[in-house]
Amino acid sequence: MALKITSWNVNSVRLRLPQIERFAAETGPDVLCLQEIKCLAEQFPAKAFAKAGYPHQAIRGQKGMHGVAIVSKLPLEEMPDPEVCQRGEARAQRASVAGIELLNLYIPAGGDEADVKTNPKFAHKLDYLDRLQTSFAKRKDQASAKVILVGDLNIAPGEHDVWSHKQLLKVVSHTPVEVEALTQVLNSFDFVDMARLCVPDPEKLFTWWSYRSKDWTKHNRGRRLDHIWFSKALQKSATSKTEPVFEAKTACRSWERPSDHAPISLAFEHD
Repeated sequence: MALKITSWNVNSVRLRLPQIERFAAETGPDVLCLQEIKCLAEQFPAKAFAKAGYPHQAIRGQKGMHGVAIVSKLPLEEMPDPEVCQRGEARAQRASVAGIELLNLYIPAGGDEADVKTNPKFAHKLDYLDRLQTSFAKRKDQASAKVILVGDLNIAPGEHDVWSHKQLLKVVSHTPVEVEALTQVLNSFDFVDMARLCVPDPEKLFTWWSYRSKDWTKHNRGRRLDHIWFSKALQKSATSKTEPVFEAKTACRSWERPSDHAPISLAFEHD
């Protein structure tokens, strides 16, 4: 079965609806996983997504901030959400689509200072990651479960996932403590980072550029904050016949009123 899945921090689904509709029409993903939708579930533009070909929808909304959503051309079966946010914010959801368990996550950004003692936001981020790692470590189906984890994980783990490894080592999103915490999550369920499987180091790969840069293309000071991971069982299935194709559609960052994130997609086949 051929599938194409997209993850995108849209930074307000209602504000960014025209861009999302354009992207969906141009690229045709089967499943769209959205983060930072910034609305309550009843405010989500459900009719517009259904008209665009995504009638199956699972929404985790929150007033004014955060929020995640999955919209799909294929039927969705909602599953219990992982309890990973100690503040109870709408930052995680779980659903089943085409026989695959799908987790859509929006990990806290962590504020500006990489110090848990002085920055509660950074402590919250590390706690979220610890809870996520623990939830996977408790499972006993690592060898067989077909799982996709996607989302804005707010961490650029590798040297080539940032514009300057040396200059960003003390900047939240690329600090060693965050990278180690994210690596523990990845290893806890034997996940495969599909972007780096498809686009190996040392090629630079970015998905986010700050709004503070008036011309983001001039210096290309990006970071790879958005991710698509496969469980080992799904990765083996997805690469048995054809090679998956990963794309970060960076052109969207230059569209009118853009999100600061570009959508990332993976096209693959699975049994």
